[in-house]
Amino acid sequence: MISGGRLPTPTKKIDIFAEKCSVETAITIVGGKWKLLIIALLRVRAHRFGELKKKMPRISERMLSRQLRDLERDGVISRKIYPEIPPKVEYSLTENGKGMIPVLDALGEWGRQHGKLAG
Repeated sequence: MISGGRLPTPTKKIDIFAEKCSVETAITIVGGKWKLLIIALLRVRAHRFGELKKKMPRISERMLSRQLRDLERDGVISRKIYPEIPPKVEYSLTENGKGMIPVLDALGEWGRQHGKLAG
């Protein structure tokens, strides 16, 4: 401290937005209304598009397709096409996507605790 009880002014400003932080990266990949729900459903087993749509009735088919494409592009889920007629496509978590399971568990626990506090 400097006399008079004041702290010295920092000489270098730190810009926390100058570089993309790891939390921002994670939010970019799994943020939004639906992606974490999709990951939560796929943590149990692989699902077909129609199964996911049934379990998430408020999402449009277009939005579900977009979210699945984004998650596949980012390496969170994989899409397996079976050579059948009609074609069968299943979505499952990649190893990278399985890394989200502890995060989902922690988020679920936080939600339960917050729900109790909120009434």
